[in-house]
Amino acid sequence: RETSSPSLGKDKADTVIIGGGCVGVSLAYHLAKAGLKDVVLLEKSELTAGSTWHAAGLTTYFHPGINLKKIHAYSIKLYEKLEEETGQSVGFHQPGSIRIASTPTRVDEFKYQMTRAGWHPTEQYLIMPEKVQELFPLLNMDKVLAGLYNPGDGHIDPYSLTMALAVGARKYGAQLNYPVQVTNLNSRSDGTWDVETPLGIIQAKRIVNAAGFWARDVGKMIGLPHPLIPVHHQYVVTSTIPEVKALKTELPVIRDLEGSYYLRQERDGLLFGPYESEEKMKLQDSWVTSGVPRGFGKELFESDLDRIMEHIEAAMEMVPVLRKADIVNTIAGPITYSPDILPMVGPHQGVRNYWVAIGFGYGIIHAGGIGKYLSDWILEGEPPFDLIELDPNRYGKWTTTEYTAAKARESYGFNNIVGYPKEERFAGRPTERTSGLYRLLKSRCSMGFHAGWEQPHWFYKPGDETGYK
Repeated sequence: RETSSPSLGKDKADTVIIGGGCVGVSLAYHLAKAGLKDVVLLEKSELTAGSTWHAAGLTTYFHPGINLKKIHAYSIKLYEKLEEETGQSVGFHQPGSIRIASTPTRVDEFKYQMTRAGWHPTEQYLIMPEKVQELFPLLNMDKVLAGLYNPGDGHIDPYSLTMALAVGARKYGAQLNYPVQVTNLNSRSDGTWDVETPLGIIQAKRIVNAAGFWARDVGKMIGLPHPLIPVHHQYVVTSTIPEVKALKTELPVIRDLEGSYYLRQERDGLLFGPYESEEKMKLQDSWVTSGVPRGFGKELFESDLDRIMEHIEAAMEMVPVLRKADIVNTIAGPITYSPDILPMVGPHQGVRNYWVAIGFGYGIIHAGGIGKYLSDWILEGEPPFDLIELDPNRYGKWTTTEYTAAKARESYGFNNIVGYPKEERFAGRPTERTSGLYRLLKSRCSMGFHAGWEQPHWFYKPGDETGYK
């Protein structure tokens, strides 16, 4: 276990990173490795505190978006060589993963995703039930129609990953200081920042908010209450299962999309994590209005198995050996969601030299790639490739707390639904209203959503089902 004593070490820095989760430490590592020696990271508790330490650690090449595939691919390639580079074990397993299709519509979705795989080539195969069973022999095949197989996928230990990145960051000259809490941020007339802490002030050329579910509190220091909300996510770990222990190779990660859960091998047992419906999932919305409780760092929420029971039953049907297993551990912790489930990465408009890397519901797989992406952007003056979907400026003053909560609830519940191009989702809408909005709706107009405004798209034919009323 790593220990540190609180210290600032210096009173000036090129870049101050606020937050010592896997994303913040990855950025420190990449900036320092690229030659920027004057990098300081401040963490209020200890490295991995917040969401990183309790994450399930899943890694995958897959992403439905073309641009984020590059982020995932870079992360995996980095994690493969990080132990050799730093001497720090990362606990990286790559047994592959299989997304399960148990409906014809889901098979069509997989075929669609196969057509997009060429935009950033990685190994991905549409496999038939026989191959699915060969790779995961403990599966009940009654409903399995096909699988989307990514051979290089797997899982990594989040704590070990972060420690390896920290070793690398220090090796290349970055300073990681904790426990040091940032108490205030003040912009100076020359565009630099005074970062206030109980130990003194650091003057920084730029600051990067990578504070996880504390990011909203940090943003409030400069009048930017970022639209983020913590959600409760649970996963359970089972006791040893004889059928798992008897296997000669590690099982691939399974994602049962109709059951809305992931399942992977954990030693000689299984680890299972669901995504509940928007009606059943739980937000920690009190943190939005009152802030994160003082002292919260490596604490967990009380588990609630009743809330995920339908997913447990679905998993037992798909993987029958689960019925024999005892649950030996339940993890119920906070992860941070933005309204559209995507993180916010880059410079923020209207505030000079203020950058963000926040809103990561899947920070482990994003950490490596985002650290590299943001480092390149900071050092070169422009992003290495297009990631417009992560632009933090996609949200404006219209993004109310009520909208953020409604959209986060919807996004979490829609985690594993079949996605359609250009589909509209209606939670939290409308926000900004034009004078003719309700007349258009009454005339059966289909509305789109852009930067808080409702935009008319087209009109439904008589008898068609319309969207929100």
